[in-house]
Amino acid sequence: MALSLNKPKLDNLAGDIWKSAERLRGKFKAYEYQGVILPIIVIRRLECVLLKWREDKRAEVLAKRPKLKDNEKELAKLVKGLETSTAPFSNKTDWTLRKVYEEDHALLEENFRKYINGFSKNVDAIIEHFNYRATIGLMVKNNRLAPILNQYKELELGPDTLSPLEMGYIYEELLRRFSEQSGEEAGEHFTPREVIRLMVELLEIPIPDRHFSIYDPASGTGGMLSVAKEHLLDRAANPAERANIEKYVTVHGQELSPTNFAICQAEYTIGA
Repeated sequence: MALSLNKPKLDNLAGDIWKSAERLRGKFKAYEYQGVILPIIVIRRLECVLLKWREDKRAEVLAKRPKLKDNEKELAKLVKGLETSTAPFSNKTDWTLRKVYEEDHALLEENFRKYINGFSKNVDAIIEHFNYRATIGLMVKNNRLAPILNQYKELELGPDTLSPLEMGYIYEELLRRFSEQSGEEAGEHFTPREVIRLMVELLEIPIPDRHFSIYDPASGTGGMLSVAKEHLLDRAANPAERANIEKYVTVHGQELSPTNFAICQAEYTIGA
């Protein structure tokens, strides 16, 4: 089962992210850290996916219409139209975290809010679960918006760099640390991936030839669901079986914590 993790690498990344959370000390309470850090990580991961989609779609369009290479404005307009109509999610603006940070800092909040508000409805629902628009106001008030944008504007968090399993480990390691800071029980947020792996293997889920659902009534950040599907894909003996898994298997979950649910929803938006 191809579910190995490079834990030293992931721990180092989680540690680097945690350092940015520690910079909030004195401006935010410990229990508020995750409300600042986790949403920006999710947004940056979504952005990495979207930038890669645009790059691939641009190449695809140019392969069919090479003359557009000399008309960048028309090419960009065409790719943007395809994004809003065919991509799993989209952003109607041309902003990125890097562009927002590099523009006039007097307009930092205004431009960042334009970027956030430009996302399609499925991403907007994720942002709402984080209650992130209110947090942006606190970040501005405490002079932390610019440092946070600078910290994450270039961080490689796309699926090509971090698989859903690896990203899940990062989320859950951060949640564990946030829980310790806030005096909560980490077990309220996640089940260790090793335990999830064993549970999924014991289920002996068959390769499907008709529709079936996998349901987790306390899904947390979606570990059980993502590992279950990954396990099935790993067991597939040929492309036809993989196609059946993608076609027939749907995953469903519910979660009490809005933050955890938002993370779970983001990962499945990326994988859509």
